[in-house]
Amino acid sequence: MNNLADIALAIDHADNVLICGHVMPDGDSLGSMLALGLVLEKRGKKVTMGGADRAPAIYGFLPGVNRYVAGGPPAGEYDTFIVLDCSVPERLGSGYQELLSSGMVVINLDHHAGSKSFGTYRYIDPEAAAVGEIVFDLFNIMKVDISIEAAICLYTAIVTDTGSFQYENMRPNTHRRVAILLEIGVPAAQINQELYEEKPRAVLDLLGLALSTLSLSPCGKVCWMTVTRKLLSSAGAEDEHTEGMVNYARSIRGVQVGILFRETEDGDFKISFRSKGIVDANRLAATFDGGGHQRAAGCVMRGNLAEIQGKVVNAAVLAAGGINL
Repeated sequence: MNNLADIALAIDHADNVLICGHVMPDGDSLGSMLALGLVLEKRGKKVTMGGADRAPAIYGFLPGVNRYVAGGPPAGEYDTFIVLDCSVPERLGSGYQELLSSGMVVINLDHHAGSKSFGTYRYIDPEAAAVGEIVFDLFNIMKVDISIEAAICLYTAIVTDTGSFQYENMRPNTHRRVAILLEIGVPAAQINQELYEEKPRAVLDLLGLALSTLSLSPCGKVCWMTVTRKLLSSAGAEDEHTEGMVNYARSIRGVQVGILFRETEDGDFKISFRSKGIVDANRLAATFDGGGHQRAAGCVMRGNLAEIQGKVVNAAVLAAGGINL
């Protein structure tokens, strides 16, 4: 693995840069990408930012988000491909994944434990609460004066991937980095309002329907919810409106693992795990070829929903030390 000084030098040699995060971009992926892109442009680089899926509307306040290109990789002659917050190549999505073997210099920055080793340059720090922290440290090495626009993006990356500073991935240095961002002028209260208090009505309509599917294992240690395409349609909601919904399943007293089963447009089921106590969500997701963090992870499965739920819930109950169904 390279150090950040190696990464900074590689970026310094770049001219035409493509920056990409993972499919279904979240606050860390998108915020880190925009912060890095805005800074590199100020340093004279030609920068394109994109990803396989569109940016969720909730992040519409981020500086530079209008520059984000959704869909296949934008046409262009790039010499450097920077991949952020992507633990495995498959999470780049079709089109972008193929760029890894295109001959470009590939720079991989990530913070997921068990990330696959790919890229010309790689820096993986599982101790970082968010990739936004890694980008912050990279800016320090590059001796960058962080603009207010980039600071807003980095703050959003960190606050969302720490669950508003509630998760176990929080470290003292996380707060120290955020303090510097606040000193730059980040309007934390305004950003938190944008993220958590400006939801469309469809989010609450969907939540009401999803809560009606709430199920609890006999041992009381695993709780799960289900969102089908029919449920989404009934609420007039979109996939992005399920963000954070799994936390309601985890929040019940005595529950060690909360699970959300969400049907995708392709007929697959995206499964989100949130844990507390003894259960390693990353290890649980890895059982089904997924991954993530100790307390938040996910996977994708195809097949009959009832059969999938049976396998996943039983595995979660076993991980939580309960009695299998």
